[in-house]
Amino acid sequence: MPGLSSPDFVALVFFLIAWLGYSRIIAGGRGDKRGLNHLMEEYRVAWMREMASREQRMVDSGVMASLQNGTAFFASTSILAIGGSAALLRGADDAVKVFSELSFGLTPSRGLFELKVIGLLIIFGYAFFKFAWAYRLFNFTAILIGATPSRNSPDADARDRMALRAAAMSSAAGRHFSRGQRAFFFALAYLGWFLGPWVFIGMTAAVVYVMWARQFASDARLALFPPGDTRGAP
Repeated sequence: MPGLSSPDFVALVFFLIAWLGYSRIIAGGRGDKRGLNHLMEEYRVAWMREMASREQRMVDSGVMASLQNGTAFFASTSILAIGGSAALLRGADDAVKVFSELSFGLTPSRGLFELKVIGLLIIFGYAFFKFAWAYRLFNFTAILIGATPSRNSPDADARDRMALRAAAMSSAAGRHFSRGQRAFFFALAYLGWFLGPWVFIGMTAAVVYVMWARQFASDARLALFPPGDTRGAP
């Protein structure tokens, strides 16, 4: 790779291992069962069962609209971030000159700078696809809500099955949204590479810690348990 020193290579490998490791072990493994996202999936099931018991579902429609709007906002933000990264590629010579004049002692080559920007483009592109798919899945959830039989339906089992399908679709949308948001967090860590490989490693470790703390040691997670419930302890 152009101008990629040993520290740069180590930092990049550390970044990739941290992202994949967090996704596999913490966000997708056994630890996720105690995490905030998994606990909220249980409330999605409770929500859809409550939805199925209501005759009027304006509240549920309002909640779905809020979820869709938030997802659309992040998808639009991803597009803006992709555009900003592409602009960096067009102005690579000027950016390299600015970095070389900083007091940090950085003298990046054009090739290495372009490599870093391309990596940033890939991260934001990944985030966009995750947010766009999450938006689509929230649309599917809204359709399943509309297809759920009313509480006056004589087939209570069919109503409950449809409510569980809607909950499963909503949970899938939430997982894809979380992956897109995780990409944003790791993009912040990735920006540290522009200041040097050791800053890159430090920011990656800090981002992983912050995400872990939000999932397993945050006041938001604690709020899901009754006071004094030891399950809320990290």
